Amino acid sequence: MKIYFTDFFNISPETLDKYGAFNVSLINDLPLFVDPFLLFGSKNPSYQELHKNILNYLVFLKEKSEQGITEQAKIKAWYTFSEIKQNWFGYSKVGNSGSGLGEKFGKAMSS
Repeated sequence: MKIYFTDFFNISPETLDKYGAFNVSLINDLPLFVDPFLLFGSKNPSYQELHKNILNYLVFLKEKSEQGITEQAKIKAWYTFSEIKQNWFGYSKVGNSGSGLGEKFGKAMSS
């Protein structure tokens, strides 16, 4: 099954790699995320503030889980992280509605 750029255009992955290009999937959406370590290591105060806010939110989630949150609405609101459709990379034959970190993750994290 053809999946990647190199598959469709009959180019070896090694040739693509020599040019420093990414072998993008031409049938699936690719997940993107912000690497919190890049935020942490940045000298940009705005990025450092974003990193601090990520940590503060994780502390908030930990405190809530210690309280034994069982309300589904709160678990969904606080612990699930759907994909944002505007943040996709490349091309997808079927769209960019990935699973994100959904209900199963939210229940596990909150417990």
